[in-house]
Amino acid sequence: MQSTSRKAKGTVGIEAYQGRLRLRLPRQLFDGKQKYLSLGLPDTSTNRKAAEAKAKVIESDIAFERFDATLVKYGKAKSAHLRAVEALQAQSMRVLGLWTQFADHKKPSLKAKTCEKYDNLTALFEKLGDVTIDQPLIVKQRLEQVTTLSRTKDALMYLSAACKWGMKHNLVSANYFEGMANEMPKHRYQVDPQPNAFTEEERDAVIDAFKNDDRSGMNYRRYAPFAEFLFFTGCRPSEAVGLQWQHVSDDCGTIRFEGALVQIRNRRVRTQGSKNNRTRKIAVSKRVQQLLKSIKPDAVGPEMLVFQSSDGDSISYRNFSRRAWKAIADPIKPATTPYSCRDTFITTQLIKGVSSSVIAKWYDTSTQMIDKNYADRLKLSQLRPRD
Repeated sequence: MQSTSRKAKGTVGIEAYQGRLRLRLPRQLFDGKQKYLSLGLPDTSTNRKAAEAKAKVIESDIAFERFDATLVKYGKAKSAHLRAVEALQAQSMRVLGLWTQFADHKKPSLKAKTCEKYDNLTALFEKLGDVTIDQPLIVKQRLEQVTTLSRTKDALMYLSAACKWGMKHNLVSANYFEGMANEMPKHRYQVDPQPNAFTEEERDAVIDAFKNDDRSGMNYRRYAPFAEFLFFTGCRPSEAVGLQWQHVSDDCGTIRFEGALVQIRNRRVRTQGSKNNRTRKIAVSKRVQQLLKSIKPDAVGPEMLVFQSSDGDSISYRNFSRRAWKAIADPIKPATTPYSCRDTFITTQLIKGVSSSVIAKWYDTSTQMIDKNYADRLKLSQLRPRD
């Protein structure tokens, strides 16, 4: 909302609110309450002149003590219907109040994993107490007291979205958090985003380590096909976890990625579409085709999972990452996750000359992301200064 500068008592201000002109009436006329006269006119230079004329009439009536407090006298303009409106009382709305309404509005269209994030933010905003939405600096300070800087930055970004939605629905009069997240230090992944890929030798060593794991008690040999599949398809781990035999062609030569299994607290939820709400069908390499043929049971149901845990259930990505991957992959290349398999596949395909546009279509990402985070770094590492 744009406003004129503060004026002396008895003067009428002219403002543009949501693209429409309105008159800001002196508070002393209404016992200290702020009221506006909505003109319903678009904010143009011509309409501004009309608003100024209307304001002068009201100021004259105030000066000569003939002001009509019902505003009926000022509501007969031919070009617009005039009505008095109360100023939005944003200061009475708690942060949690606005956020809850925003979250309830958004949730029906969100994926399960995003709903979990909204729930976590709700729990975070509950810790702020009675702080109101028009106190952005206090909100930021409170957040920094109860959580990390990175999470504070995230929370401010979502509160900005909530305010923008609140303005649209006349719940708040301004976006109090606009730009605040951008003023904070960047997330670590934003400072130097780079893939954490294995070399081909390291990749093969991880796969062999899974295949030959002979530790006493529970070993991790059964997860060797899962790890190999991740390395040689580049799919997201949640897509591999949720892959069913109905998504694999009879000859195991093509795969449809139509959804995923994601872990929401202590339960696994199937989602439709990819992270970017897309489905895709890809042809796999001969190696992946032979891998799938080697693990395919003689009798399979359409909803049977391709990769299963030791108890026949779906693989828990969280447990697989913390236990199996940490035990097998960390000794070969520390500080990686199963998601590094995706980085490895994309990097390997670029080295072998596959174009970034083809890889982007295969693996549900953007050409720009591949060129920036993979191709540019490969070129830089392979070029040498001239002597």
